[in-house]
Amino acid sequence: MKFLDLTKVYIRSGGGGNGCVSFRREKYIEYGGPDGGDGGKGGSVWVEAVDGLNTLIDFRYQQHFFANNGQSGMGNQRTGKDGDDVVLRVPVGTEILDEDEDTVLADLTEIGQKVLLAKGGNGGFGNLHFKSSTNQAPRRANPGQEGIERTIWLRLKLIADAGLLGLPNAGKSTFLSATSNARPKIADYPFTTLHPNLGVVGIDNTEFVVADIPGLIEGAHEGRGIGDRFLGHVERCACLLHLVDGTSETVAQDYRTIINELEAYGGELASKNRITVLNKIDALDDEERVEARAALEAEVGGPVMMLSSVAREGLNEVLRALRSQIDEDRERQKPAGEVEPWRP
Repeated sequence: MKFLDLTKVYIRSGGGGNGCVSFRREKYIEYGGPDGGDGGKGGSVWVEAVDGLNTLIDFRYQQHFFANNGQSGMGNQRTGKDGDDVVLRVPVGTEILDEDEDTVLADLTEIGQKVLLAKGGNGGFGNLHFKSSTNQAPRRANPGQEGIERTIWLRLKLIADAGLLGLPNAGKSTFLSATSNARPKIADYPFTTLHPNLGVVGIDNTEFVVADIPGLIEGAHEGRGIGDRFLGHVERCACLLHLVDGTSETVAQDYRTIINELEAYGGELASKNRITVLNKIDALDDEERVEARAALEAEVGGPVMMLSSVAREGLNEVLRALRSQIDEDRERQKPAGEVEPWRP
């Protein structure tokens, strides 16, 4: 299945049906009064977050969604049929943006959330509504209300507990492959990962979801490289795991490049809890490990963990540190007064 996380969609709600001008015509009834029915309501356009989807690829092949118009009213006080609604089914984590691609209209973060995007037009009144003591035979009816036409953007931001960050070829996909059942493409060249990947990671009988995004380069927040929108996939994460290639000759500079991109991107991304890890230490001898770790800790201003996903060295320690950060975030997000369920 191809991955698509940003697409433009054109929607239009249905117009209401016209009211009917009609008079009662029956045998032996000389002056039948008005009996024109009302028009039916136009269909509305909704968006709903559903389970089982993790891409917006369906909207690449169908971008126009038009609800049906309401049926016009009929004689004998018959109201027209309402138009059918249209529901756009999207993955959990989808943002609905206005045409300017900046204004957020809705953010669907839970299964079953449903938002009205375009309301259908009301049906027009038939001439029965206009009957009065001074006008016994009105010959007027209202037209139906027109539908709403608009252009929106759908943007998917994956919902994961932890997000992987790093320059291209920093070992993010190897880490995800070594710790979960996810099988991202792995190769010894930059930009091997072109689309975000999700993996369920387990440690000490606890599971959490990790998101691997394509590697970032300097200027990524402005769209350089694969694009800045991939940073959105780690916005919802509880914490970030920053992998730095230990075989690089400029580990401190590599770290600073990613941090600068997070700060330039804005929002809360730069302030999220981060765990910094010196990766690929299996390719370093003891002296090189000490030098690289010291240089990185001087730049970070704090402790740095050591990891080799291939040799599985330091893997469990990194996973436990991630789990600890995730648990702390969940505790902070818990509503006040909520009590943990009792477990025997």
